[in-house]
Amino acid sequence: MGKSAETEKTSRRDFLKLATTAAPAAAAATALGAAPAEADTAAKGSGLQDTAHTRAYYDSARF
Repeated sequence: MGKSAETEKTSRRDFLKLATTAAPAAAAATALGAAPAEADTAAKGSGLQDTAHTRAYYDSARF
């Protein structure tokens, strides 16, 4: 009974150690993965596209 309690404590400690080191690594990986995707979407668009909807808006916004 003593050995299983010791093993259980050790595994809990190991889990907490892993959790504290894995969380910042996961956040960094997410942040690094998101930056190139945003840059790609920004490079593709050049503002509003000229469509019938935008022309109707511009016509209604004139004073």
